[in-house]
Amino acid sequence: MEFSKLSAPSLKELFINQLETMILSGKIPIGEKLPPERELSESMQVSRAVVNAGITELARKGFLIIKPRVGTFVADYRRNGTLETLISIMNYNGGILRDAEIRSILELRIAFDSLAAQLCISKITNEEVEILKDYVNQMEATSSIEVASELAFQFQHELACLSGNTLLPLMVSSFRVPVMTLWKRFCRLYGIESLCTNTSVLCKYIEERDATKASEWLSTSIYDTISGERQIYY
Repeated sequence: MEFSKLSAPSLKELFINQLETMILSGKIPIGEKLPPERELSESMQVSRAVVNAGITELARKGFLIIKPRVGTFVADYRRNGTLETLISIMNYNGGILRDAEIRSILELRIAFDSLAAQLCISKITNEEVEILKDYVNQMEATSSIEVASELAFQFQHELACLSGNTLLPLMVSSFRVPVMTLWKRFCRLYGIESLCTNTSVLCKYIEERDATKASEWLSTSIYDTISGERQIYY
């Protein structure tokens, strides 16, 4: 039996986690100015290099705004953040997203997948259809929510690759963590079979080269999880 190597978080990671938690909990409110780096270094008992690197990272993730010769302030991270900000929010909430965030991700899925289906259907080969069908077959054979969710993501990503749009696969990949979280929740609520059926029907319309029905099915099945009979948030 083999065991993975354990590694402790670095001081920089601990610094970032602590400030993220204080910001997300509201302990440090949006707009508040942080103490100088020297003061943070002394109070948290870490080097100024750790503080500086941590602040730079938090600014990149949308949590802080650095104003030269003025100071560092807590940013309105919901306006200025990135996908990394969303992942930090999920981690803070134990992997749980707010209703508005879930709805937003699902609406983006409709846009991404519909575009991918429309672009690929006119040129997809039988061999490429078989690649998509193989993901469906593997989903039908698994009893693992984790595996089924991963296969659903791989199907979506493969569809984006087959679209020929060079940016779509990158955009789909960037949403991997939150999308996987939603698919796992969907499977826990309605079973792997439901996720498999949604993917299988889409695959069938792609095989039939029917772009209209593929887009309609994507909208119908995903809106069903937003406001229909199989909602994944309430």
